[in-house]
Amino acid sequence: MEWRRLWFWVMVVVLMTEGAVSVSGGNVTYDGRSLIIDGQRKILFSGSIHYPRSTPEMWPSLIGKAKEGGLDVIQTYVFWNLHEPQPGQYNFSGRYDIVKFIKEIQAQGLYACLRIGPYIESEWTYGGFPFWLHDVPGIVYRTDNEPFKFYMQNFTTKIVNLMQSEGLYASQGGPIILSQIENEYQNVEAAFHEKGPAYVQWAAKMAVNLQTGVPWVMCKQTDAPDPVINTCNGMKCGQTFGGPNSPNKPSMWTENWTSFYQVYGGEPYIRSAEDIAFHVALFIARMNGSYVNYYMYHGGTNFGRTSSAYVITSYYDQAPLDEYGLLRQPKWGHLKQLHAAIRNCSTTLLQGMRTNFSLGQLQEAYVFREESGGRCVAFLTNNDEKNNATVQFQNTSYYLMPRSISILPDCEKVIFNTAKVNTSYSKRITRSAQIFDSVDNWERSKDVIQNFEPTISLQSNTLLEHMNVTKDKSDYLWYTMRFDHNISCTEPVLRVVSLGHVAHAFVNDIYIGNAHGNHDTKQFIMENPVVLNNGSNNISLLSVMVGLPDSGAFLKEDLLAYKELKFTATTPINFTILLIMHGDTRLDYLEKTCNI
Repeated sequence: MEWRRLWFWVMVVVLMTEGAVSVSGGNVTYDGRSLIIDGQRKILFSGSIHYPRSTPEMWPSLIGKAKEGGLDVIQTYVFWNLHEPQPGQYNFSGRYDIVKFIKEIQAQGLYACLRIGPYIESEWTYGGFPFWLHDVPGIVYRTDNEPFKFYMQNFTTKIVNLMQSEGLYASQGGPIILSQIENEYQNVEAAFHEKGPAYVQWAAKMAVNLQTGVPWVMCKQTDAPDPVINTCNGMKCGQTFGGPNSPNKPSMWTENWTSFYQVYGGEPYIRSAEDIAFHVALFIARMNGSYVNYYMYHGGTNFGRTSSAYVITSYYDQAPLDEYGLLRQPKWGHLKQLHAAIRNCSTTLLQGMRTNFSLGQLQEAYVFREESGGRCVAFLTNNDEKNNATVQFQNTSYYLMPRSISILPDCEKVIFNTAKVNTSYSKRITRSAQIFDSVDNWERSKDVIQNFEPTISLQSNTLLEHMNVTKDKSDYLWYTMRFDHNISCTEPVLRVVSLGHVAHAFVNDIYIGNAHGNHDTKQFIMENPVVLNNGSNNISLLSVMVGLPDSGAFLKEDLLAYKELKFTATTPINFTILLIMHGDTRLDYLEKTCNI
């Protein structure tokens, strides 16, 4: 009996030990070749999975599939507007439980990259900013502006302190090996003139002074101050990245776009597994790349009102894991094989000396060779997009498919070609979960058409800017007006000019039409004939927002500019309402001729 009890306890201990797979970070540094974790150089493959774009129940499966796909790191933004909906009021529960998400990453043996921002863009409403920032006196976003810097530093510090209190930085034994401050700021830096570079310096210094014990990065920021690492975003960083701005910084790719976001009225962007693999291999070979993050690895869902302007709820559905967390084949499987091939020769890639030379007009070789031991890795590249090529390398012929890279971990045998896909294509099948085939399952809902009432509390002689009224509490706002019409006019027309998103028009409670803009064409004009009553007439316009903008130098000003102008259409989400008689658009002429 005693030996059986002892065997039972040994079995339990072994099972528990094997099940508790987790990483503990340690000292994270870097040099001109790679990140160095606990003294070991690493080539790291990372994938973006955003915790609020899925559910906590999905997190273990998503992270597990990422790990099975050969990833080392999970990368996520931090979403300011979710976590601080009002100044000083914080929410880290449910889908917003970032600590639980990071701990799940650690439990599955992966590292984490925390992109605090706190401006994130990410096709997320208002770029992740909470709307209450809009009403802070004197604030100008993302520049050398004291009110903005105060709130930005306050939130960044809040997140860092939260991670430190939970022991989640690698310097504490946690999984977080990288943090990011700001986001693609160089896209707008010039708009702020001398205050742009000053803000970059301040943001970098502020972040570094938080003493996280891990490196900070700035993406698409060639002037990132030391010790912050400048990184690349895009689809072709092996060709477009100018490289680190210091020889002591590694080449890192923080956003390798596996697809692209989709807008209403647009088509899905399909990026092939072959193209992604080609550019990953090229980045490693040509740029000495040592960190590649797939944006997105799982896109998920923009729940509620979180999408930015005109962006649909499904986010990066064409990623290696689709919106529902299912494998998107062959993308997932092909990249898994690429990761295995790179990992097979990572020691030589990190320690060897790199040379490159031509193998033909559009063909070249990148060779990594260790000084001690003589181990060698080769990347044979065919840049011809249409034609196959046969090249000679070390007295051996190699066949290269169009637009492809062959990886030779010993400079002899090909173990992977980026254009040769061995994974079968998957097909997503949907089925009906519930059928509404009974009258009892349906209810009729009828909206009340709002009309002008003199007793209403909010009145103005001008059209008020939509978001400045709703404060992002609703996507809908009624504009109403009433006037007396006492003479007949031929074919009156209601004309609405807007830089908003959608407008629905009603005249005397009768629906007369709608119009909308789109992601690329902001302004729209709605012209509809109307029938007017002799006497009192009501015009009701329902203004609709389809998400707030997420980018641009002046997010705050874009919502407020020209709000004082009367009868013009030069502001987003603002209306010009003119009654047109005989096609004349002059309001003063209408007043004289039709007594409106």
